[in-house]
Amino acid sequence: MQAFTRVSGVAAALPHANLDTDQLMPKQFLRGIDRRTGLAEGFLFDMRFEAPGRKRRDFVLNRAPWDRAVVLITGPNFGCGSSREHAVWGLRELGLRCVIGPSFGGIFADNCTRNGVPALTVPMAETERLLALAADAARCEISVDLERQTIATPADGRELRFEIDPLRRDMLLRGLDAVGLTLQYADDIRRFERDHLAAQPWLAGG
Repeated sequence: MQAFTRVSGVAAALPHANLDTDQLMPKQFLRGIDRRTGLAEGFLFDMRFEAPGRKRRDFVLNRAPWDRAVVLITGPNFGCGSSREHAVWGLRELGLRCVIGPSFGGIFADNCTRNGVPALTVPMAETERLLALAADAARCEISVDLERQTIATPADGRELRFEIDPLRRDMLLRGLDAVGLTLQYADDIRRFERDHLAAQPWLAGG
């Protein structure tokens, strides 16, 4: 997984509340398990497209400069609903590196961490400020620094500090998913297995 330390670029505003994972990645895009095969098209498909291959011109992610957004500012309870990890895969394939909002679906936030995408929670008042900036093409630049735990907005000269679970922060900074995190302790796991079986050899079977 790609490590996340700092990203700067365009932020897009998506203020809708309660966008669930069925909307983020409709069911017709769940046929495969390869996160790099067409899932960018599936992300928010019904909002972004009138029909396959025909984009809605008025949707924010289809318009410049937001068609090159690297950060998505969201409404409350973003990513609620089912556990489909494809939603994060599509978001990431589209080029979005970070999502910021007042609240997220718990499983969605976990899936974000496991795929190198910080899901950062900030107070509603700060979310509204960021949404207003992101909606303005002249003021939508943003910088997210995970090491310093700050969100900087050059247009208004402000810097916001955010809180994040230390384990999630460490996984993101080091580019470790759950498997990678576990494999750090591979020697300890093998040692435990060896000692455990030596003390209880009947568990080894025939």
